Amino acid sequence: MVYSAGMVYAVEVLDQSADFFYNAQRRNLIIGLIGFTVMALIPYKLYKEKFMMILILLLMFSLLLMVQLFGANINNAQSWLQLGSFQLQPSEFAKLGIIVYLSAIYAKKYTYINEFNRGVMPPLTVLVATCFLVAMEPDFGTAAIIFVIGMSVIISSGMKFGNMLKLAGIGGALAAFFSLILFIFRRSSFESIFSEERIGRFAAYTDPFAHINDNGWQLVGSYYAIGNGGLWGSGLGQSIQKLGYLPEPHTDFIMAIISEELGIAGVGFVLLGLSYIVLKGIFIGIKSKDRFGKMLAIGIASMIGIQSFINLGGMSGVIPITGVPLPFISYGGSSLILLSLAMGLLLNVSMFVKYEDKYVNEKNKEAVEKPVYYSQTGTKQHKRAYRG
Repeated sequence: MVYSAGMVYAVEVLDQSADFFYNAQRRNLIIGLIGFTVMALIPYKLYKEKFMMILILLLMFSLLLMVQLFGANINNAQSWLQLGSFQLQPSEFAKLGIIVYLSAIYAKKYTYINEFNRGVMPPLTVLVATCFLVAMEPDFGTAAIIFVIGMSVIISSGMKFGNMLKLAGIGGALAAFFSLILFIFRRSSFESIFSEERIGRFAAYTDPFAHINDNGWQLVGSYYAIGNGGLWGSGLGQSIQKLGYLPEPHTDFIMAIISEELGIAGVGFVLLGLSYIVLKGIFIGIKSKDRFGKMLAIGIASMIGIQSFINLGGMSGVIPITGVPLPFISYGGSSLILLSLAMGLLLNVSMFVKYEDKYVNEKNKEAVEKPVYYSQTGTKQHKRAYRG
């Protein structure tokens, strides 16, 4: 779908060949498969070690700070690091970094998870600081997603509900404080977050046809694409809206192109696949007896589910458009590589869960069911157990 959705944009806007995005995404997929394999093979419990936690935090914050200093400005957001021909988006990898860090810290601090100073504030500070750096780019949508992902991990940690409410309140207060800091020292980022264009998107969300000549044309184009597709679609490659009527048809609005070319049936197939991945991740988390693995699986499933909902909600008019790509489907190197790493980690947890079921549970069952025989004396000193 990346080839079909992006070929006109590549030729007309970027003056590249029709297969430009397809070739780039194929390269991203190869890198992603390597990352997937590595994450699947390295035991996930290694990431709970103190050295790995420090390394993850250093890498995450270093990249987020580097993008503030040396980042490339694209679409009024300084969110990318230019590495030759490849553009790296650190905020994408911060999502997985937050999942791993929070899962590890709450698994290690489980005994005092409800203590304010030791169990509540340190993880919350890291989460809010990460969101603040992403918001400075400015990328308020991704910052909000990271915060929600973090809260989903915290919810799965077993923290008391009352402490969760306190945590949410403190998080809101810290967000307001950092917004004030942003307004004072980085006013350009603050003004970009609350710019006239962003406010216009909310106005267009309520009535896109009244704003069809400005902020509403994106959503109207998406509606036309959905309407043109009907049940079975107009045919692969036959979209009209990708001919300049939809912005970024290969990224944010790729589902609208799928709807136009493959119809509601094609959309249903994609939704079925995404739903399976999310539910499978939650099931792995519920089944895992290891707290760290449980939170990792639920965090990854939440990340995919939240992004899918925001993308689909934006293109269908359920929520305002935020510019979030559709997981696994939209074009984007950083997004695809991140998802590959996350799926490798999820597979790692799943393999450990299956190992628990097959070997650990069988050994426990065998120990319970083994008959015990006594010698003729029947005394405790002469008790003997025969193993068959």
